Amino acid sequence: MNTFGNIFRLTSYGESHGAAIGGVIDGCPAGITVDMDFIQKELNRRRPGQSKITTPRKESDEVEFLSGIYEGKTTGTPIGFIIRNNNQHSSDYDNMKDIYRPSHADYTYSQKYGIRDHRGGGRSSARETIARCVGGALAKLVLKQLNIEVTSYTSQVGHIKLEKLYTGYDLSLIESTPVRCPDLQKAAEMIELIEEVKSKGDTIGGVVTCVIKGTPVGLGEPVFGKLHAALGNAMLGINAVKGFEYGDGFDVNHRGSEVNDVFYNDNGKIETRTNHSGGIQGGISNGQDIYFRVAFKPVATILMHQDTVNADGENTDLKARGRHDACVLPRAVPIVEAMAAMTIVDYYLLSKTNKAFL
Repeated sequence: MNTFGNIFRLTSYGESHGAAIGGVIDGCPAGITVDMDFIQKELNRRRPGQSKITTPRKESDEVEFLSGIYEGKTTGTPIGFIIRNNNQHSSDYDNMKDIYRPSHADYTYSQKYGIRDHRGGGRSSARETIARCVGGALAKLVLKQLNIEVTSYTSQVGHIKLEKLYTGYDLSLIESTPVRCPDLQKAAEMIELIEEVKSKGDTIGGVVTCVIKGTPVGLGEPVFGKLHAALGNAMLGINAVKGFEYGDGFDVNHRGSEVNDVFYNDNGKIETRTNHSGGIQGGISNGQDIYFRVAFKPVATILMHQDTVNADGENTDLKARGRHDACVLPRAVPIVEAMAAMTIVDYYLLSKTNKAFL
Protein backbone atom coordinates (compact mmCIF):
# COMPACT_ATOMS: atom_id res chain seq x y z
CA MET A 1 0.00 0.00 0.00
CA ASN A 2 2.18 2.77 -1.31
CA THR A 3 -0.83 4.73 -2.56
CA PHE A 4 -2.86 7.18 -0.45
CA GLY A 5 -6.31 8.52 -1.31
CA ASN A 6 -9.46 7.64 -3.25
CA ILE A 7 -9.82 10.22 -6.04
CA PHE A 8 -6.88 12.53 -5.23
CA ARG A 9 -4.20 9.85 -4.96
CA LEU A 10 -0.50 9.93 -4.16
CA THR A 11 1.77 6.98 -4.89
CA SER A 12 5.26 7.45 -3.51
CA TYR A 13 8.51 5.61 -4.13
CA GLY A 14 12.11 5.66 -2.96
CA GLU A 15 14.35 5.02 0.03
CA SER A 16 16.36 7.20 2.36
CA HIS A 17 19.72 6.32 0.79
CA GLY A 18 18.51 5.42 -2.70
CA ALA A 19 18.90 7.62 -5.75
CA ALA A 20 15.73 9.61 -5.16
CA ILE A 21 12.34 9.98 -3.54
CA GLY A 22 9.41 10.61 -5.84
CA GLY A 23 5.82 9.96 -6.64
CA VAL A 24 2.82 10.19 -8.91
CA ILE A 25 -0.23 12.27 -8.05
CA ASP A 26 -3.39 11.21 -9.84
CA GLY A 27 -6.83 12.79 -9.71
CA CYS A 28 -5.65 16.37 -9.26
CA PRO A 29 -8.19 18.66 -10.94
CA ALA A 30 -7.10 20.30 -14.18
CA GLY A 31 -6.46 24.02 -14.42
CA ILE A 32 -4.85 24.53 -11.02
CA THR A 33 -2.06 27.12 -11.21
CA VAL A 34 1.15 25.48 -10.00
CA ASP A 35 3.06 27.94 -7.82
CA MET A 36 6.57 26.47 -7.81
CA ASP A 37 7.84 28.94 -5.22
CA PHE A 38 5.05 27.91 -2.85
CA ILE A 39 5.73 24.19 -3.40
CA GLN A 40 9.46 24.62 -2.75
CA LYS A 41 8.70 26.65 0.36
CA GLU A 42 6.58 23.79 1.67
CA LEU A 43 9.42 21.33 1.05
CA ASN A 44 11.88 23.65 2.77
CA ARG A 45 9.75 23.53 5.93
CA ARG A 46 10.32 19.75 6.08
CA ARG A 47 13.93 19.86 4.86
CA PRO A 48 16.70 18.56 7.15
CA GLY A 49 19.41 20.89 8.39
CA GLN A 50 17.13 23.93 8.67
CA SER A 51 18.05 24.76 12.27
CA LYS A 52 20.28 23.67 15.14
CA ILE A 53 17.49 21.53 16.62
CA THR A 54 17.05 19.37 13.50
CA THR A 55 19.25 16.74 11.86
CA PRO A 56 22.33 18.29 10.19
CA ARG A 57 21.86 16.22 7.01
CA LYS A 58 22.03 18.68 4.09
CA GLU A 59 19.59 18.14 1.26
CA SER A 60 18.38 20.74 -1.23
CA ASP A 61 15.10 18.85 -1.59
CA GLU A 62 14.38 20.45 -4.95
CA VAL A 63 11.43 18.90 -6.74
CA GLU A 64 11.40 18.26 -10.49
CA PHE A 65 8.01 17.70 -12.12
CA LEU A 66 8.03 15.21 -14.98
CA SER A 67 4.43 15.24 -16.21
CA GLY A 68 0.91 16.52 -15.69
CA ILE A 69 1.75 20.23 -15.81
CA TYR A 70 1.62 22.42 -18.93
CA GLU A 71 2.18 26.16 -19.14
CA GLY A 72 2.10 26.38 -15.34
CA LYS A 73 -1.23 24.60 -14.85
CA THR A 74 -2.26 21.05 -14.01
CA THR A 75 -3.65 19.14 -16.98
CA GLY A 76 -5.72 16.58 -15.06
CA THR A 77 -3.31 13.79 -16.04
CA PRO A 78 -0.91 12.04 -13.63
CA ILE A 79 1.67 14.40 -12.12
CA GLY A 80 5.03 12.66 -11.86
CA PHE A 81 7.82 14.15 -9.76
CA ILE A 82 11.26 13.36 -8.36
CA ILE A 83 13.48 14.69 -5.56
CA ARG A 84 17.04 13.41 -5.81
CA ASN A 85 19.01 12.41 -2.72
CA ASN A 86 22.47 13.95 -2.72
CA ASN A 87 23.80 13.86 0.86
CA GLN A 88 23.66 10.25 2.02
CA HIS A 89 26.23 8.97 4.52
CA SER A 90 25.47 5.28 4.11
CA SER A 91 28.66 4.23 5.92
CA ASP A 92 27.10 5.59 9.13
CA TYR A 93 24.86 2.52 9.06
CA ASP A 94 27.46 -0.18 8.39
CA ASN A 95 27.43 -1.30 12.03
CA MET A 96 23.64 -1.80 11.84
CA LYS A 97 23.49 -4.04 8.78
CA ASP A 98 22.74 -7.22 10.72
CA ILE A 99 21.44 -5.67 13.93
CA TYR A 100 17.86 -4.80 14.82
CA ARG A 101 17.62 -1.26 16.19
CA PRO A 102 15.21 -0.99 19.17
CA SER A 103 11.77 0.42 18.28
CA HIS A 104 12.67 0.62 14.56
CA ALA A 105 11.15 -1.24 11.62
CA ASP A 106 14.31 -3.32 11.08
CA TYR A 107 12.95 -6.55 12.56
CA THR A 108 9.43 -6.27 11.13
CA TYR A 109 10.69 -5.39 7.63
CA SER A 110 13.15 -8.28 7.58
CA GLN A 111 10.46 -10.71 8.75
CA LYS A 112 7.89 -9.40 6.27
CA TYR A 113 10.09 -9.22 3.18
CA GLY A 114 13.07 -11.44 3.97
CA ILE A 115 15.34 -8.58 2.97
CA ARG A 116 15.87 -5.02 4.12
CA ASP A 117 17.81 -1.92 3.16
CA HIS A 118 19.62 -1.02 6.37
CA ARG A 119 20.90 2.35 5.07
CA GLY A 120 18.97 4.99 6.93
CA GLY A 121 16.04 2.66 7.37
CA GLY A 122 15.39 2.31 3.65
CA ARG A 123 11.71 2.65 2.82
CA SER A 124 10.76 2.98 6.50
CA SER A 125 12.74 6.21 6.78
CA ALA A 126 10.85 9.44 7.37
CA ARG A 127 12.65 10.82 4.32
CA GLU A 128 9.82 9.24 2.32
CA THR A 129 7.52 11.93 3.73
CA ILE A 130 8.98 14.50 1.34
CA ALA A 131 6.78 12.94 -1.36
CA ARG A 132 3.77 13.59 0.86
CA CYS A 133 4.78 17.23 1.18
CA VAL A 134 4.76 17.56 -2.62
CA GLY A 135 1.29 16.03 -2.74
CA GLY A 136 0.21 18.20 0.16
CA ALA A 137 1.51 21.37 -1.50
CA LEU A 138 -0.52 20.65 -4.63
CA ALA A 139 -3.54 19.84 -2.46
CA LYS A 140 -3.11 23.19 -0.69
CA LEU A 141 -3.16 24.93 -4.07
CA VAL A 142 -6.50 23.21 -4.77
CA LEU A 143 -7.82 24.17 -1.32
CA LYS A 144 -6.79 27.77 -1.92
CA GLN A 145 -9.36 27.88 -4.72
CA LEU A 146 -11.96 26.72 -2.18
CA ASN A 147 -10.87 29.16 0.58
CA ILE A 148 -9.90 26.25 2.85
CA GLU A 149 -6.79 26.71 4.99
CA VAL A 150 -4.75 24.06 6.82
CA THR A 151 -2.45 25.15 9.67
CA SER A 152 -0.40 23.07 12.10
CA TYR A 153 1.91 23.87 14.98
CA THR A 154 3.89 22.23 17.77
CA SER A 155 1.72 22.26 20.87
CA GLN A 156 3.81 20.02 23.13
CA VAL A 157 7.41 18.84 23.49
CA GLY A 158 7.96 16.47 26.39
CA HIS A 159 6.33 17.98 29.49
CA ILE A 160 6.14 21.49 27.99
CA LYS A 161 2.71 22.04 26.48
CA LEU A 162 0.32 24.78 25.41
CA GLU A 163 -2.68 24.90 27.71
CA LYS A 164 -5.09 26.90 25.53
CA LEU A 165 -7.11 25.90 22.48
CA TYR A 166 -5.80 27.05 19.09
CA THR A 167 -8.14 30.04 19.22
CA GLY A 168 -6.08 31.44 22.09
CA TYR A 169 -2.92 31.90 20.00
CA ASP A 170 -1.72 34.06 17.13
CA LEU A 171 -1.07 31.39 14.53
CA SER A 172 0.85 33.85 12.36
CA LEU A 173 3.74 33.40 14.80
CA ILE A 174 4.19 29.68 14.07
CA GLU A 175 7.04 30.10 11.60
CA SER A 176 8.85 32.68 13.72
CA THR A 177 10.59 30.03 15.84
CA PRO A 178 12.54 26.88 14.82
CA VAL A 179 10.20 24.68 16.85
CA ARG A 180 7.08 26.07 15.10
CA CYS A 181 5.14 26.98 18.24
CA PRO A 182 2.92 30.12 18.32
CA ASP A 183 3.61 30.78 22.02
CA LEU A 184 7.06 32.38 21.94
CA GLN A 185 7.79 31.79 25.63
CA LYS A 186 6.82 28.12 25.43
CA ALA A 187 8.76 27.85 22.17
CA ALA A 188 11.93 29.01 23.91
CA GLU A 189 11.38 26.42 26.65
CA MET A 190 10.79 23.70 24.06
CA ILE A 191 14.00 24.58 22.21
CA GLU A 192 15.96 24.53 25.46
CA LEU A 193 14.57 21.08 26.28
CA ILE A 194 15.38 19.72 22.81
CA GLU A 195 18.94 21.04 23.04
CA GLU A 196 19.36 19.46 26.47
CA VAL A 197 18.07 16.10 25.26
CA LYS A 198 20.22 16.29 22.12
CA SER A 199 23.37 16.98 24.15
CA LYS A 200 22.85 13.64 25.92
CA GLY A 201 22.36 11.71 22.69
CA ASP A 202 18.71 11.15 23.55
CA THR A 203 15.38 12.10 21.91
CA ILE A 204 12.00 13.50 22.96
CA GLY A 205 8.45 13.32 21.61
CA GLY A 206 5.47 15.64 21.61
CA VAL A 207 2.24 16.73 19.93
CA VAL A 208 1.32 18.60 16.74
CA THR A 209 -2.04 20.39 16.61
CA CYS A 210 -3.75 20.94 13.25
CA VAL A 211 -6.59 23.35 12.38
CA ILE A 212 -8.59 23.30 9.14
CA LYS A 213 -10.66 26.42 8.46
CA GLY A 214 -13.27 26.92 5.77
CA THR A 215 -14.30 23.29 5.31
CA PRO A 216 -17.79 23.13 3.79
CA VAL A 217 -20.60 21.14 5.38
CA GLY A 218 -20.97 17.58 4.12
CA LEU A 219 -17.48 16.12 3.70
CA GLY A 220 -17.19 12.54 4.93
CA GLU A 221 -19.02 9.27 4.47
CA PRO A 222 -21.74 8.16 6.90
CA VAL A 223 -20.46 4.75 8.02
CA PHE A 224 -17.12 3.59 6.62
CA GLY A 225 -14.99 6.51 5.53
CA LYS A 226 -16.02 8.98 8.21
CA LEU A 227 -14.00 12.17 7.85
CA HIS A 228 -12.35 11.87 11.25
CA ALA A 229 -11.45 8.25 10.49
CA ALA A 230 -9.87 9.34 7.20
CA LEU A 231 -7.87 12.05 8.97
CA GLY A 232 -6.84 9.56 11.64
CA ASN A 233 -5.74 7.11 8.97
CA ALA A 234 -3.71 9.85 7.29
CA MET A 235 -2.01 10.90 10.52
CA LEU A 236 -1.33 7.39 11.82
CA GLY A 237 0.42 6.63 8.54
CA ILE A 238 3.11 9.22 9.35
CA ASN A 239 6.37 7.86 10.77
CA ALA A 240 6.59 7.97 14.59
CA VAL A 241 2.90 8.84 15.11
CA LYS A 242 1.41 7.02 18.10
CA GLY A 243 -1.92 8.73 18.64
CA PHE A 244 -4.71 10.85 17.13
CA GLU A 245 -7.62 12.71 18.70
CA TYR A 246 -10.01 15.31 17.32
CA GLY A 247 -12.25 17.83 19.02
CA ASP A 248 -12.31 17.23 22.77
CA GLY A 249 -10.76 13.80 22.14
CA PHE A 250 -9.80 12.03 25.36
CA ASP A 251 -10.95 14.92 27.52
CA VAL A 252 -14.05 12.99 28.59
CA ASN A 253 -14.49 14.32 32.14
CA HIS A 254 -17.65 16.21 31.21
CA ARG A 255 -21.38 15.64 30.92
CA GLY A 256 -23.37 15.87 27.71
CA SER A 257 -25.07 19.00 28.93
CA GLU A 258 -21.65 20.66 29.18
CA VAL A 259 -20.20 19.72 25.82
CA ASN A 260 -23.11 19.40 23.37
CA ASP A 261 -22.59 21.88 20.52
CA VAL A 262 -25.85 23.81 20.49
CA PHE A 263 -27.12 25.04 17.12
CA TYR A 264 -28.39 28.56 16.51
CA ASN A 265 -29.47 30.69 13.57
CA ASP A 266 -26.84 33.31 12.78
CA ASN A 267 -28.61 35.66 10.35
CA GLY A 268 -29.85 32.79 8.22
CA LYS A 269 -26.80 30.55 8.62
CA ILE A 270 -26.83 27.58 10.99
CA GLU A 271 -23.87 27.72 13.40
CA THR A 272 -22.90 26.09 16.71
CA ARG A 273 -22.13 28.09 19.86
CA THR A 274 -19.25 25.78 20.77
CA ASN A 275 -17.08 23.33 18.86
CA HIS A 276 -16.35 20.42 21.16
CA SER A 277 -17.04 18.12 18.19
CA GLY A 278 -14.01 19.43 16.34
CA GLY A 279 -15.97 20.34 13.24
CA ILE A 280 -17.16 16.79 12.55
CA GLN A 281 -20.46 15.19 13.57
CA GLY A 282 -21.60 11.75 12.48
CA GLY A 283 -18.37 11.45 10.54
CA ILE A 284 -19.33 14.43 8.36
CA SER A 285 -17.99 17.99 8.47
CA ASN A 286 -20.45 20.51 9.94
CA GLY A 287 -18.81 23.69 8.65
CA GLN A 288 -17.01 24.60 11.86
CA ASP A 289 -13.24 24.55 12.25
CA ILE A 290 -11.80 21.04 12.21
CA TYR A 291 -9.07 20.60 14.77
CA PHE A 292 -7.12 17.60 15.97
CA ARG A 293 -3.91 16.56 17.71
CA VAL A 294 -1.25 14.09 16.63
CA ALA A 295 1.13 12.46 19.13
CA PHE A 296 4.69 11.68 18.02
CA LYS A 297 6.92 9.29 19.94
CA PRO A 298 10.56 10.13 20.69
CA VAL A 299 12.73 9.36 17.65
CA ALA A 300 13.86 5.72 17.96
CA THR A 301 17.47 6.39 16.96
CA ILE A 302 19.37 7.50 20.05
CA LEU A 303 23.14 8.03 20.20
CA MET A 304 23.52 5.84 23.27
CA HIS A 305 24.41 2.20 23.90
CA GLN A 306 21.37 -0.10 23.80
CA ASP A 307 20.90 -3.82 24.20
CA THR A 308 19.46 -5.61 21.16
CA VAL A 309 19.84 -8.75 19.03
CA ASN A 310 21.28 -9.43 15.59
CA ALA A 311 19.68 -11.21 12.63
CA ASP A 312 20.75 -14.56 14.06
CA GLY A 313 18.97 -13.84 17.33
CA GLU A 314 22.18 -13.38 19.29
CA ASN A 315 22.30 -10.82 22.09
CA THR A 316 24.46 -7.82 21.32
CA ASP A 317 24.56 -4.08 21.83
CA LEU A 318 24.46 -1.09 19.53
CA LYS A 319 25.42 2.56 19.53
CA ALA A 320 23.95 4.36 16.54
CA ARG A 321 25.96 6.77 14.45
CA GLY A 322 24.90 9.36 11.93
CA ARG A 323 22.74 12.47 11.76
CA HIS A 324 19.37 12.30 13.45
CA ASP A 325 16.63 14.51 14.87
CA ALA A 326 16.50 14.79 18.65
CA CYS A 327 12.85 15.82 18.22
CA VAL A 328 10.82 15.28 15.08
CA LEU A 329 8.09 17.82 15.91
CA PRO A 330 9.38 20.90 14.02
CA ARG A 331 9.75 18.97 10.76
CA ALA A 332 6.54 17.00 11.34
CA VAL A 333 4.38 20.14 11.28
CA PRO A 334 4.38 20.46 7.44
CA ILE A 335 3.89 16.70 7.07
CA VAL A 336 0.74 16.82 9.20
CA GLU A 337 -0.51 19.72 7.08
CA ALA A 338 0.26 17.83 3.87
CA MET A 339 -1.64 14.71 4.90
CA ALA A 340 -4.58 16.79 6.13
CA ALA A 341 -4.69 18.81 2.91
CA MET A 342 -4.68 15.71 0.71
CA THR A 343 -7.44 14.15 2.82
CA ILE A 344 -9.68 17.21 2.59
CA VAL A 345 -9.19 17.55 -1.19
CA ASP A 346 -9.89 13.85 -1.63
CA TYR A 347 -13.08 14.03 0.41
CA TYR A 348 -14.17 17.23 -1.31
CA LEU A 349 -13.91 15.42 -4.65
CA LEU A 350 -15.70 12.39 -3.18
CA SER A 351 -18.54 14.67 -2.06
CA LYS A 352 -19.16 15.55 -5.70
CA THR A 353 -20.13 11.91 -6.36
CA ASN A 354 -22.86 11.76 -3.69
CA LYS A 355 -25.56 13.97 -5.18
CA ALA A 356 -28.10 12.75 -7.73
CA PHE A 357 -27.25 13.97 -11.25
CA LEU A 358 -30.44 12.98 -13.07
